[in-house]
Amino acid sequence: MNKLWAPWRRKYIETAKKQKSCIFCEAARLKEKHKVVFKTKYSVVLLNIYPYNNGHLMVCPIRHTKDLTTLKTEEILDLFESLKKAQSLLQKTLKPEGFNIGMNLSRSAGAGITNHIHIHIVPRWNGDTNFMPVISGTKVISQSLEDLLKLLKDAYAKSN
Repeated sequence: MNKLWAPWRRKYIETAKKQKSCIFCEAARLKEKHKVVFKTKYSVVLLNIYPYNNGHLMVCPIRHTKDLTTLKTEEILDLFESLKKAQSLLQKTLKPEGFNIGMNLSRSAGAGITNHIHIHIVPRWNGDTNFMPVISGTKVISQSLEDLLKLLKDAYAKSN
């Protein structure tokens, strides 16, 4: 078996075990390490710092809840308007050919973070799955998080 060394993942593993606070609540307080693209009255949109694909964003309500049914109508509307805006920004800047958009509610449903609901939006291109994930279980991300964040923030500023 071949090995791909990824020592930068160690920090995530150690942090995730000790994490006492909610990353989405921290992001809503605009903590820089969480790579916030934009924030609205009820929602926050941020980069996934361990993306499945280039441009992978997460959209979540600012109010801390793990239960979708507790969201108020205005929070739901704002959440989906933020999702629409995030998709539009990705479309304008990265020009994907499609999107995977979804939620995993609970550990058994595949959620990595179970205590604060969030929506994943992952840009997709024909052929974006190549031999690397199939042969070695490795995904190649073609852009740095810092460059992507600047691109999306600039596009957001121009759109408002």
